[in-house]
Amino acid sequence: MVNFLCKAFLHGRRTITSSSTHELLSPRNPSSLMSLKFISSTANDNSLTVSYLINSCGLSPEAALTVSKNVRFKTLEKPESVLAFLHNHGFSKTQISEVVKKYPEVLGSDPEKTLLPKFEFFKSKGVLRPELVKVLCSHPSILHRSLENQLIPSFEILNDVFKSDEKTFLTIKRYSRLLLHDLKTCVSPNIHTLRDNGVPEPNIAAILCHSARMFFTYPDKFRESVEEVKEKGFNPSMFTFVTAVRALRAMSKLTWKKKIDVYKRWGWSEEVILMAFRRFPIVMTLSEDKIMGMMDYYVNVLGLESSFISERPELLGYSLKKRVVPRGSVARVLMSKGLVKASSLTRLFLSREKLFLERFVYRYQEEAPQLLKLYTETLDFSRQLKKE
Repeated sequence: MVNFLCKAFLHGRRTITSSSTHELLSPRNPSSLMSLKFISSTANDNSLTVSYLINSCGLSPEAALTVSKNVRFKTLEKPESVLAFLHNHGFSKTQISEVVKKYPEVLGSDPEKTLLPKFEFFKSKGVLRPELVKVLCSHPSILHRSLENQLIPSFEILNDVFKSDEKTFLTIKRYSRLLLHDLKTCVSPNIHTLRDNGVPEPNIAAILCHSARMFFTYPDKFRESVEEVKEKGFNPSMFTFVTAVRALRAMSKLTWKKKIDVYKRWGWSEEVILMAFRRFPIVMTLSEDKIMGMMDYYVNVLGLESSFISERPELLGYSLKKRVVPRGSVARVLMSKGLVKASSLTRLFLSREKLFLERFVYRYQEEAPQLLKLYTETLDFSRQLKKE
């Protein structure tokens, strides 16, 4: 084993003869003996680390070898104390394995000085242990962040928006990467930009809770997007304002142009596209494939005018397979029998499931008794396609 490591370390892939090995390890070559001592020590440490990662942390041999490149033990006292700490704070064996695999450096932490204060902080905010464990399993390097310089200030920045520890942690659960960044340098300035432009606090809280990613951008770029949204005629007091900012931040100028070109294929002018965007900003966040698929179904299958969709852009926001096609099968029957007009299709697609069934299926059981079976079968087929 020593000879093999020595060869690998000192000579890479070059073949070494026994005589040359003997010469290298000769007492007359003190530097080689120092190298051998170093290699032997390193090999022993690595062997101990890999073995511990497999037997105590539940990692596969392959994962253990990979992880051992980032952490190495001379004794097991510290990693043992970390594992005991995690176990005592609600982590299962599987979760501990996940944490170690993602962030092996945690095994070098001091449980009392480094880990415990962070757990106590979240406990003081009313965070339940199982919920905290889920967040830390998702991004265990949060445990490496400074409590005083990052975690507490970040929590306070978010809490200043939500005015509630519970809502603050709910946002952290949804996007736990929030705690991996210095919110003072990006998120906080962007929140103030929205406030300075008259965006109501509830709208800022709602968009931050559901789309925190949009705040992770350079403040000057964020301000540019806000100004562009204002130029497009959005009212800062309306919720569509922040969803429009999110839409702009979600794509490059080139991607925006490509979306414009897709809608133009269906006869929409730039003015019509802008009107649709003002009404329902999500139309510009849809993929090109989805736009084409939805428009093709509405226009070529249901026979609706393209302008009908541009005036009701929210019809593009639903799933084609899970909602539009199943309900469209009902719409086709009802329209063919003259039971509903095209103008009724907005309610047909936008209604909640219970209202849809009452208004468009059960109501016409005598005139079209096959509707419920048709809808159910189409819906089941769509769900099956999703599974596949």
